[in-house]
Amino acid sequence: MYIIDRRLNPGGKSLANRQRFLRRAKAQIQRAVRQTAGDRDITDLERGGEVSIPADGVREPSFRRSGEGGVNDHILPGNKRFVEGDTIERPPGGGGGGSSAGTSGEGEDDFRFALSREEFLDLFLEDLELPDLAKRRLATVEVQGMRRAGYSVTGSPINLALLRSMRNAMSRRIAMRRPKPSELLKLEEEIELLEKEGESEKLLDLQQKLEKLRLRTRKFPYIDPFDLRYRRFEPVSRPVAQAVMFCLMDVSGSMTEHMKDLAKRFYMLLYIFLTRRYKHVEIVFIRHTHEAKEVDEDTFFHSPETGGTVVSSALREMQRVVAERYPPENWNIYAAQASDGDNSPNDGATSAALLRDIILPACQYYAYLEVGSDHDRMQAGFINHKTALWQTYETLQEDGANIAMRKVNHRREIYPVFRELFRRRDAEARVP
Repeated sequence: MYIIDRRLNPGGKSLANRQRFLRRAKAQIQRAVRQTAGDRDITDLERGGEVSIPADGVREPSFRRSGEGGVNDHILPGNKRFVEGDTIERPPGGGGGGSSAGTSGEGEDDFRFALSREEFLDLFLEDLELPDLAKRRLATVEVQGMRRAGYSVTGSPINLALLRSMRNAMSRRIAMRRPKPSELLKLEEEIELLEKEGESEKLLDLQQKLEKLRLRTRKFPYIDPFDLRYRRFEPVSRPVAQAVMFCLMDVSGSMTEHMKDLAKRFYMLLYIFLTRRYKHVEIVFIRHTHEAKEVDEDTFFHSPETGGTVVSSALREMQRVVAERYPPENWNIYAAQASDGDNSPNDGATSAALLRDIILPACQYYAYLEVGSDHDRMQAGFINHKTALWQTYETLQEDGANIAMRKVNHRREIYPVFRELFRRRDAEARVP
């Protein structure tokens, strides 16, 4: 038997049900979000939308009646063909309910679930962070925390300050001279004793006194709503370290549209990650050909430009900006560079010297992304192929420089590589 409940959710419960579902199917939804990110356009990366997860991932355990043993009575309404004792023939080709899946076996549609923008980004960026963030200067406010701020007369029951409330109740009872239970008990014992002895005059006085005390007890309750106190919390700004991210992108003539799309996707993920997770991390955009310049966000992502390739020009521009605005003793400096690996033959030594002597000592973390084409990936031996720039950076890495290097050739590889570069180190073992 299958029962379909088409009643609407009671008011105020749909959000709780949705959050409960997200927690239960979190692993499947996270996996679907990461797969969806590779197929989206750049402008759609931070939007919500539908994701598909296997139906098996959302099933709940349930009780059902066993088909073995016992006496089972079945009522089949609407029967016009059979009478008691008739044998029902098996339907041709097999029968039964359930989803049809053709000749390849049984199948079932995936479960489609719509995520809001906030839910999508929370799952998308859950276990990412800037590596090695050192608190060099606690001057920038980034996150809001909560701290104790005394007591209030109103609040949530979960914040009830029991000891403070009972102390207030006791102080009020003492001030109002509310009789203690021991006083009432002692007076009742005296009245009972006098009733046995037959002293009527004193008995009447004690009974009147007892009635007054009982009236006073009812008038001043043991605990009053006025006595209740609730712990109060207030938001407080928590200082964190200052940080700046330099985005260095090669836009020279050797970068095809496919390569530029891969680089822009990487930087779009980085931009969403930084603006979503860190409120006050500054981002500096630098584009370079044979010369480099600092640009704004719109120019960085959309302006067409071409020319030769001189990587050292971008490093010199970064050096200039750091010297003018971001002293390393006060700022956590990060850099992410995307290029196809080409460089001027005479520029390799200059770039290596700039990185080794000036850029890397000032950086907390330097990430290099080398973009290629699908055609390159299909060629034999591409994995072992090393461009001029890759060889330069690999030499620095072997010498102990703090630089991370990755290669991508397809848009579906961008997000996995991005996660490798900015994954929270303590979450590596538990990320599905």
